[in-house]
Amino acid sequence: MAKNHRSDGPPTDPASRPAPGAVLDRLASGPSRASRITHTEHLPPREGRHAVWSDRIRPEVVAAVQAAGIEHPWAHQARAAEHALDGESVVVATGTASGKSLAYLVPVLSTLLDGAEAPNGRGATALYLAPTKALAADQCRSVKELSHPLGHSVRTAVYDGDTPFEEREWIRQYANYVLTNPDMLHRGILPSHPRWSSFLKSLKYVVVDECHTYRGVFGSHVAQVLRRLRRLCARYGSSPVFLLASATAAEPAVAARRLTGLPVLEVADDASPRGELVFALWEPPLTELHGEKGAPVRRTATAEAADLLTDLTVQGVRSVAFVRSRRGAELISVISQERLAEVDRSLARRVAAYRGGYLPEERRALEQALHSGELLGLAATNALELGIDISGLDAVVIAGYPGTRASLWQQAGRAGRSGQGALAVLVARDDPLDTFLVHHPEALFDQPVESTVLDPDNPYVLAPHLCAAAEELPLTDEDLDLFGPACEDLLPQLEAAKLLRRRTRAWHWTRRERAADLTDIRGEGGRPVQVVEAGTGRLLGTVDAGAAHSTVHEGAVHLHQGRTYLVRSLDLEDSVALVEEAAPPYSTVARDTTSISVLETDVEVPWGDGRLCYGSVEVTNQVVSFLRRRLITGEVLGETKLDLPPRTLRTRAVWWTVTEDQLDRARINPEILGGSLHAAEHASIGLLPLFATCDRWDIGGVSIPLHPDTLLPTVFVYDGHPGGAGFAERAFHTARTWLTATRQAIASCECDAGCPSCIQSPKCGNGNDPLHKRGAVRLLTVLLEGAPEEKEAAAEPPTEGPREPTEAPPAP
Repeated sequence: MAKNHRSDGPPTDPASRPAPGAVLDRLASGPSRASRITHTEHLPPREGRHAVWSDRIRPEVVAAVQAAGIEHPWAHQARAAEHALDGESVVVATGTASGKSLAYLVPVLSTLLDGAEAPNGRGATALYLAPTKALAADQCRSVKELSHPLGHSVRTAVYDGDTPFEEREWIRQYANYVLTNPDMLHRGILPSHPRWSSFLKSLKYVVVDECHTYRGVFGSHVAQVLRRLRRLCARYGSSPVFLLASATAAEPAVAARRLTGLPVLEVADDASPRGELVFALWEPPLTELHGEKGAPVRRTATAEAADLLTDLTVQGVRSVAFVRSRRGAELISVISQERLAEVDRSLARRVAAYRGGYLPEERRALEQALHSGELLGLAATNALELGIDISGLDAVVIAGYPGTRASLWQQAGRAGRSGQGALAVLVARDDPLDTFLVHHPEALFDQPVESTVLDPDNPYVLAPHLCAAAEELPLTDEDLDLFGPACEDLLPQLEAAKLLRRRTRAWHWTRRERAADLTDIRGEGGRPVQVVEAGTGRLLGTVDAGAAHSTVHEGAVHLHQGRTYLVRSLDLEDSVALVEEAAPPYSTVARDTTSISVLETDVEVPWGDGRLCYGSVEVTNQVVSFLRRRLITGEVLGETKLDLPPRTLRTRAVWWTVTEDQLDRARINPEILGGSLHAAEHASIGLLPLFATCDRWDIGGVSIPLHPDTLLPTVFVYDGHPGGAGFAERAFHTARTWLTATRQAIASCECDAGCPSCIQSPKCGNGNDPLHKRGAVRLLTVLLEGAPEEKEAAAEPPTEGPREPTEAPPAP
């Protein structure tokens, strides 16, 4: 729970905290360190504006809030609570640590207290949805603390995959504030709705926390899960009010409306105070090493972040280092622990890693240690990005741009949550987008966060939810408006596939298996692969099915809790990877090949002689080998072949073509055509996260000197999810701005022939060969000469499905 005037962590008196500017000065001390800071942004402190709670709030709840140290609400909290009490769905879109939790908790607790006095029945209930188990567990602890003075009127419980079975029946029958996640709602609660009938019948509020995370395919799935929930509530006679919260959302009311299918009001005027934030952009130095094709290599963001976390810990500065990958979190933790041990052995124990894939008891222990102050430093994936209350942090190190400005500000907001000043440092990876951003700070600090992209009508998303809804309760014509206009075409297809059957006025589920098992709402494509220690049979953790081919293939290096393992075998049929502990002096990176074919072109816009297109494609991807890279330096030690099956993906793509005349004007001969297209493809994928709510690993690309479907040189960029996720569509709409930034990023890079900062890709299936930097600049220059104004290129394309070749995300 966000706190207006207090913290549950160690003492956080702002006067006793180190000034963020002073902390940065110490980090940058030394001749080589200072030059790594390319920009420093100072966000000034802000005064808060108070209000009063509505007189409709129960006095016991107001007293409980005051007992927690919060005398008066901020203006946005009081306003959001008023909307909730009026029965109006509302989204609170104010900054990190602005007290959004209190804005929805106060009306919820007041309503639960009213319901507890009902003469008959269970009384009012409320459901809280969080994108992660950790956030739900953290919120449960906060709610119990706040509601303790209210006695047994508020019965709070977490219901997720970690909940012991003996507790579940009590929760269904007696809990009136249930905290869960969309996955459990989809697979556990909705399919078993008769057992939840009394809870659903009394449901007054549904809280959707961190709603900006519900984007792309995951967001589209969650939108349909919420529609299924609303349908069952109506069946039991309830119509809950939706209360949504997000610290980082563009057009929050529009996004909330698409997510819930309901009219939603917006409270976005942040009245909370804010401490000073010093935000530094940090570029690691070039090394003497050379990478693929002799390209210069910068020091890795991982090594640089480990150094910064070490220095912060030595200074006693409480910090989190965010890193994009699980392996990176483990590596930063290990490096930092080793270096701290050289200073003081006791300090090494005060740094740890936190990531998804840990066992529940491991996660809980780490959360508690961070909360109590036992841990001074943590290397974490975005599993810790969301609103977990880790009050008292002084600094955040972000190892690599996290993919969106929304995530960047969410991570930076983890520090300074008690009102004190804070330091945030973005450490650039050797990557086109990161390099562009640290030299163009206006792209971060002068731009709003991205619009949330989701498409509930995506047939790959909608179809399994129609089946799940039909199993929960036969589908009638009256239900179709709730699920959207695409139902009319999909239902006959589901009937033809013998998944649904029409009887009189309703469609029924026909199979014995559970319809909810037809889809994984996070788009991870199958059950997770279990990582098992070969010698003991001990389960270490899990890896998403979609990432298994590239992360736990035979010979892969796997990190877990600071220990290094080598994968001995990967059994795809049983979803098990056997590992054994080892200490190789290298990490591993998978290589793959990709091909793409056009299924349908929805929109085609002339760009001079060339064409910009959007439509459906089919992508075939196969992991074929892996590289061994020396730790810290990233030097390539060798390549090993793999024999893994190909995977296919139907998705959405944007692509552009050029003609012979355009190639002549760009001085592109056949010898450099492939390298020029390939370089433009890599750089455009690297820059797309500036324009769509995605990161590099959500999308893939292919470039072909003569594509069999277009009969022209063609570059494709596609969504890495079945049916598409809205990213390619966004690229189509902003193509002129997007490709202009791409050209600028390549042209302004200081390297001679191309490097990871401009045209080399960390996930290129062809080993970054061929690439031609100057050819890519000339090619994009000629292409952009014929680009129409943005609105002209953006005839609204519909949404459906796709194909590919060179840079592929993990296929589902």
